[in-house]
Amino acid sequence: MSRIGRKPITLPVGVKAQLGAAVIEVQGPKGQLSVPLPRGIRFEQKDGVLTAVREAEEYRALHGLARALVANAVRGVSEGFRKDLEIVGVGYRAEVKGKTVVFSLGYSHPIEFPLPEGVEAKAERLTTKGGIQQYQTTLTLSSIDKQKLGQVAAEMHKLRKPDAYKGKGIRYADVAIKLKPGKTGK
Repeated sequence: MSRIGRKPITLPVGVKAQLGAAVIEVQGPKGQLSVPLPRGIRFEQKDGVLTAVREAEEYRALHGLARALVANAVRGVSEGFRKDLEIVGVGYRAEVKGKTVVFSLGYSHPIEFPLPEGVEAKAERLTTKGGIQQYQTTLTLSSIDKQKLGQVAAEMHKLRKPDAYKGKGIRYADVAIKLKPGKTGK
């Protein structure tokens, strides 16, 4: 049996789950999400704990997936998710204007990126890092939907991927960039 699928999901205080035949509605202090369930997987709720149950052995591949999707929804409506992007490079910056993020990434024109419903952005500009004078913009994205947040972050990352030699571009804050040596670095 799936190890992840067997793990119970404890509902935090203030989070309610309504079980349906093909969908689970999770409601909490940050909002409401509905998670479609794959065929052959159902959930049982008892004493504030959700457990995933599969109807037959042929649905074992979807057991852990369904449990992970519901667990992400429960965590999203109670705590929320956040992803940090760093914009590194001379003249590279981003600013939030309402529901749009405007990027200046070295192209001849600014790039306007409309934020989808449910995703919020906040831009901060750092000037010093470790005693060294640097200009770097940190873009913090937050949402209750983990999938939507990851998709938006990936689309922003794709606007200007980090350069392999100088490291300029939009990068995830938690991913280290390994720079290649230049021509003289043999």
